[in-house]
Amino acid sequence: MPTTNTSGRRKTAVARVYLNEGAGALTVNGKDYKEYFPTLPLQYVATQSLLVSGSEGKFDIIANVAGGGVKGQAEAVRLAIAKAIVELDAEKKPALRAKGLMTRDDRMVERKKPGRRKARRRFQFSKR
Repeated sequence: MPTTNTSGRRKTAVARVYLNEGAGALTVNGKDYKEYFPTLPLQYVATQSLLVSGSEGKFDIIANVAGGGVKGQAEAVRLAIAKAIVELDAEKKPALRAKGLMTRDDRMVERKKPGRRKARRRFQFSKR
């Protein structure tokens, strides 16, 4: 029974995924993924790696996610699942790579600078 554990990250969210052979249950932080990710787009993002690789219903997945918001967490879970699938079956890597699921999106929030309201936004100019 192949078991693998991988991690995925997006923005400040970190997902640890444990993949076991099973009936296709996806549990995120102790809840069913449909309960944890309430909207359909987030549910699709979380399971996208399984759909692209044709692995839905073959694995039981337990995901522990911390940090960030629900969108970043869903994308972190997607990357971790994709990495786990490739660890078990390397032949699925080209299909996942073609959809961009094997690449960690490294975009982060730009830090606030001193003398500015936000990262780039200046304070309102007052002529007098």
